[in-house]
Amino acid sequence: MPEDRQIYRVIFLNNGKTYEVYAGQIYQSDLYGFIEVEEFRFGERSGVVVDPAEEKLKTEFTDVIRSYIPLHAIIRIDEVKKEGPVRVSEAKGPNIATLSFPPAPREPGSR
Repeated sequence: MPEDRQIYRVIFLNNGKTYEVYAGQIYQSDLYGFIEVEEFRFGERSGVVVDPAEEKLKTEFTDVIRSYIPLHAIIRIDEVKKEGPVRVSEAKGPNIATLSFPPAPREPGSR
């Protein structure tokens, strides 16, 4: 009986953009406040049509063994039956809100 591999869709914020990627492994990191994502999956396309966004993401993650994503950047993680197209889009709209960060500490002696 063949073992089905789990596939996860991970949606997260990165530099003002929403990334949607697929991975074979995700888990809580030993680094506090991070999720580890491994075994990135990109759909095999048998056609001549090439999606430039997917090719850009393939290039960005080509040598990545493991990615550490901060918990506050994660929007959603789903277990899915098969991978779909990876996406990068602008993080705008009523359903996505970025978390504000605390102000940077002041230098001693500054006002």
